[in-house]
Parts: sequence; C-alpha cells; structure tokens
Amino acid sequence: MSKVIITCAVTGAIHTPSMSPYLPVTPQEIVDAAVGAAEAGAAIVHLHARDPVTGKPDQTPEAFNKFLPQIKARTNVVINLTTGGSPFMSIDERIAPAMHFSPEVASMNMGSMNFGLYPMLERFSNFNHDWERPYLEKSKDLIFRNTFQDIEYELQQLQSHRTRFEFECYDIGHLYNLAHFAERGLVKPPFFVQSVFGILGGIGVHAEDVVHMRRTADRLFGRDYQWSVLGAGRHQMRIAALSAGMGGHVRVGLEDSLWLGKGKLAQSNAHQVKQVRQIIEGLGLEIATPDEAREILQLKGADQTHIKAAT
Repeated sequence: MSKVIITCAVTGAIHTPSMSPYLPVTPQEIVDAAVGAAEAGAAIVHLHARDPVTGKPDQTPEAFNKFLPQIKARTNVVINLTTGGSPFMSIDERIAPAMHFSPEVASMNMGSMNFGLYPMLERFSNFNHDWERPYLEKSKDLIFRNTFQDIEYELQQLQSHRTRFEFECYDIGHLYNLAHFAERGLVKPPFFVQSVFGILGGIGVHAEDVVHMRRTADRLFGRDYQWSVLGAGRHQMRIAALSAGMGGHVRVGLEDSLWLGKGKLAQSNAHQVKQVRQIIEGLGLEIATPDEAREILQLKGADQTHIKAAT
C-alpha cells in the first residue's frame, strides 16, 4: 500500500468569515495556515483567495500572488490551486490563477450540479459583512456550472502547463464524466480522484455511498488512479477514516469543515491535519511527504511552476 496523502484545503469559498474567527481570510493568515498544515503533515495544500477586508472569494491572480510566494519560500508542500473558485464566477475567472501560476496541481469539478449552501442559514444568523447572507441565500437557486464544454476548455487551456488535476467528483456521474474525457485522450493517468461527500446536491455521507464511489472508480479506472475523499462538515473525520481504511488518501481543512469535534470549532487547519494524521497512523499507515506525493501522482515538480519564492 502506498503512503497516505493528506491534502489540506485551508479556506475555500463555501464558509463565510462570520462563521468562524479561525477561517483564514488575509494573505498572511492563508500563508500561516498553509505552512502550519504542511508542518503538521499535509503533503498538498489546496488554495483559494479572499478579499482581506470582507473575506469574499477573490479569484484574481493578483490576490493569489499576495500569498503564494511566501508559501513557496517557507515550505516544500505541493501547491494546488482551485479552478472551482466560487460557483458564481465565470469559467475564465475560475481558471485565471492556474493559467498564470502553472501549479503542480489544480482542482477541476467534473460536472454541473445544484450546490446548496443555504441550509447553513439555519445554524448561522449573525453576519458581519453585507455579502454573506445573500451569498448563502442565492444558492437555493444555484446551478454550479461545469458543462462538458467547460471541462474540455479547462483541459485544453491548461494542457501546455503540464498541471495535473484534483478531479473533484461530487456524485457517481462525475466519475463517468472523467472516464469520458479519459477515453477521448484529453486526460492521462494517474488520475487523482477527490470524491466529495455531503454537499447538498451531491452524493450523501453514508458508508455505503463511500463504498459505492470507490467501487465505481475501481471499475472505471482500475490501477490508473489515486483515490481521495473529503467529507463536508461534521462528517469530515469519519469519511477520512473510511478512506484510509480502504487504502485511499484524505482531504481535510477549513474549506470543508469548520469543526474539530461536536460543537468545537477547529482553531486552525493544522489541528485538523493532526487529527486525521492520528487516525491514519492509528491504522498502522504512514503519511506521504510532499516529495512522495509528487512521485505517487507523477507531478512535474515545484521548480516547473511559475510560482516564485519570496526573497
């Protein structure tokens, strides 16, 4: 069994700043979160950017440039840039950072879907910024667009960068979409498949859902893929434990869950990495270093990106 890759998604675009004082918002907070996660055992950090004042998702390369050089200067971690951005952004906005920085890894959502964030309004009612409540309310009538044309466009635009993808699959059909593009020769193995559980509009969080996703991916991709999971919200660690026990990799981080336990906010991304590391090592498994993750996923190497370390 290969070593377990821990990915940490440090801030994302799902949660809003008023939900947790520990959610990284400013460039320095994102730097410290990414470095802390790497020091705790994450081999990959999955990164979004935010407006440093309001915390609203910001997908401009300029926003990413405020923290990427510092992260690269302080750690050898694999940098993974989102092309999901926010569901309210255009495809060109979403891929702009990956096009500019040519990272080792970029995320790619593998299908259009309802993307319901509005149930969080049942748990959170006080917001510090004007954009937060409407952002959540509008998701009741939101389709997160990732059409076949969009996906093909992303693949073609990033092809020359030799960036590999974290294929985010929120349902069984997304695995078949990936198989479709593999059959057309637009993506090459090994595929890094990130199965997402617990987003309203996607697959659920039952253990049988996890097994079904794994079984389907095995049938479609055989030995040509690496499987990882993320569980949204309170299901994060349980889903991670299931994946590790089934020979898969894991993703944690405040993008996916604000919690460390029932009613207990995680005070940092590193706390979640440490917790999932304990689960992995408790199963008698070893975590992968960044360089081991590069070998497992056949990445091009940090020296082949356009991210320049701060001096």
